Amino acid sequence: MEQAKSWLQVTMLKKLIWEVRVSKVKSSSVKKMILAALFLALGIIFPFFTAQIKEIGDTLLPMHMPVMLCGLVCGWQYGLAVGVLVPMLRAFSFGMPPLYPNAVWMALELATYGFVLGCLYEKRRKSIGWLYACLAIGMIAGRIVWGIAKAILLGMEGSSFTMAAFIAGGFVDALPGIVLQFIVIPIVMRIKKN
Repeated sequence: MEQAKSWLQVTMLKKLIWEVRVSKVKSSSVKKMILAALFLALGIIFPFFTAQIKEIGDTLLPMHMPVMLCGLVCGWQYGLAVGVLVPMLRAFSFGMPPLYPNAVWMALELATYGFVLGCLYEKRRKSIGWLYACLAIGMIAGRIVWGIAKAILLGMEGSSFTMAAFIAGGFVDALPGIVLQFIVIPIVMRIKKN
């Protein structure tokens, strides 16, 4: 009798531990979904601060930062999804960026940022140096995808996308936005840790 009672207590304790673990997983994924929705909303709203002026948007990159933060905070799956959705939802809702070809190449670029940053940062989250390395690698990967996608899509329309245009659009014109990302994202990540 005593042995059966002990076995029942152990079984109930195991069940309780399992339920706590499952509830943590559920609450963690719910938290990530809520944060991803917040980053999605920010990605849709931020371009309004550039007053929908293409040149300012190309310089400050208002959709990039929420997607990058989503990948870092929520993981690559959410970063990838939010990266695809932000330009597409803006294109369908507000007509900016134009759906084809701009929103298509932007969706591929932003999805790359969210995916690469999420994958890399997941490996070692502790070091600020690693965060900067992740940002640099993610930005380069995203810009390479952007350049390839833009070259293919413009090529299909009979236009060309030169290496000079890639350097100018991906790095020179975007320099203020890149600097802003290197300043703001580590600050947000440090606040998140505390």
